Amino acid sequence: MIRKFFLLAAFLLTAGIAAQAQNVQLHYDFGRRMYDEQNVPGAERPNLTTTVEMFRPDKWGNTFFFVDMNYRTEGVTLAYWEISREFKLGNSPFLAHVEYNGGLSNKFTFNNAYLAGITYAWNRKDYQGGFTVTPMFKYLDKKTNPASWQLTGTWYYNFAGGLLTTSGFADLWSDRSFVDGKNNLVFITEPQLWLNLNKVKGVDPNFNLSVGTEWEISHNFAISDKLTVNPTLAVKWTF
Repeated sequence: MIRKFFLLAAFLLTAGIAAQAQNVQLHYDFGRRMYDEQNVPGAERPNLTTTVEMFRPDKWGNTFFFVDMNYRTEGVTLAYWEISREFKLGNSPFLAHVEYNGGLSNKFTFNNAYLAGITYAWNRKDYQGGFTVTPMFKYLDKKTNPASWQLTGTWYYNFAGGLLTTSGFADLWSDRSFVDGKNNLVFITEPQLWLNLNKVKGVDPNFNLSVGTEWEISHNFAISDKLTVNPTLAVKWTF
């Protein structure tokens, strides 16, 4: 959720855990007023955001995509998506990575972004925890200086017998500010914590509803020289 306004990556999970890797999320944003007070044109935060995520491994590698849609009282005001494909490199823990980012709002369109790099993936043998690290070259379409870079890390960890799950990503990349045109170093991370209700005693194991929270922590992301922290309250259904 809340990966809007600029170019990010989120790969969530790594090969071997497809059964729990398609989900729909609904987030209510408690950071909306704090963000709006910055008075950045076009940067108003939504009341609600939905996220659809899919991760699917196969014998050649894996495919991941997500779609974010932001809502205000007038309806959907922004849609943003990313899709990536990774290819196994033999039996090594490394995968070749290619990716596309793009989207639009009722005020502007995101320029296309194309990324390519190498992912290092590690999972516990029981797939209850793992992480990835992906350094990438990034091409920012329609920019004066289109060549850039991005470093992305992701993680997931199930604990308390699967009752709780933490997951998320962290991105670091170089890009030009919307406002002053300066080449800034941008950082964003979005850790999530979920309570998985199907692990509660007496609840049907197929009732795949989770409740939780996400915290967007960023610097130079849409607002130059500002550190912002924006929490959400969320529900998620996993298919």
